[in-house]
Amino acid sequence: MKNILTSVVIALGSALIAYAPLPGLQQTIVIVSGSELEEPLKVLEQTFEAQNPNIKIEIKIQGSQEIINRVVDKKNDFTPTILIPANGELLTELEQRLGAQAFYAPPQPVAQTLLVAVSWFDRGKVLFPNDRFAWGNIERGMVNGSWERIGGSPSWGSFDFLTTDPSRSNSGQLTLALWAQDKLGGLDNSRLNSAESQALFSLIKRSVYQPPRSTDILLQEFISRGPNDADIATVYESIALHRWQQSSQIQGKTYQIFYPNPTIGTTSTAAILREGVSAGQAEAGKAFIKFLRESPQQAVFAQYGFRSIDNNLDLKSVPNSPWNQNIPGVSTTIPSQVTPQPKREILTEIIRQWERSN
Repeated sequence: MKNILTSVVIALGSALIAYAPLPGLQQTIVIVSGSELEEPLKVLEQTFEAQNPNIKIEIKIQGSQEIINRVVDKKNDFTPTILIPANGELLTELEQRLGAQAFYAPPQPVAQTLLVAVSWFDRGKVLFPNDRFAWGNIERGMVNGSWERIGGSPSWGSFDFLTTDPSRSNSGQLTLALWAQDKLGGLDNSRLNSAESQALFSLIKRSVYQPPRSTDILLQEFISRGPNDADIATVYESIALHRWQQSSQIQGKTYQIFYPNPTIGTTSTAAILREGVSAGQAEAGKAFIKFLRESPQQAVFAQYGFRSIDNNLDLKSVPNSPWNQNIPGVSTTIPSQVTPQPKREILTEIIRQWERSN
């Protein structure tokens, strides 16, 4: 009997060692991400922690440019383990600004999306006849100031455009890049320093009141404010798909998605910082990034409107996929040309021009 009890105790002890988190081995890693990934990351955090009880995840949300600036300027009151800005070029910028090897391993893509515009259905029909997006039509709305002057209903009031703060957010930078490229016929320092460019940036800045720091915050504001206070906005396709039903629930009407031509694709990319991160945290971070890139987690990203890094994943076959909701304007096949991310020096000049505008 004594031998049996001893065996039971040993077995229970082994089980506890195998399945219970050991205080000495438990790692806490801090993920800093753009707001576009906040909701899927919270879902995936629970799954990962259940599978890895010795690793605890903490998620912090910042604007994508803000993520980089805060690391460089040491403005965080915590030590980040993994950074996931909306675009991998920002990680290249971080490494250049730090002037050293900043990461434990090469950054890894985890999800993809595009810059799109959203507009309430009736306003979109007036602004973009034949559903063809045009930056010049938005500029015309800003110059005239009211919908009545550009063919809309007098009851619609002022023309209200929303974008994020380019000094803090990737989507705001991409918006200005595409708009300036369309207006100026190209992007280079001489064009960006022209009087025409400065006039465009000043017009946009005067028209955009207190731009939010991140893209999902912007779209939630767009939906809550509704027509007459928010008419058109530039956001990521993923967020536009994910929050489309919410627009109907809150406003009783829906928005339409428009693809600028060209548009810019953006890839949320993860990297493990070296500074302040222990070897144990780095290994935990590698496990989390590997987890995000696996097929089951890519399907979760698709449920939130992202285009998968797994080319074999059928977006429409994913359960609860927003790609099956017949959202006006959306297309699994990208209906416009996708241009590469502008070079970092161009985006830096765009930020400088924005901050100088008045």
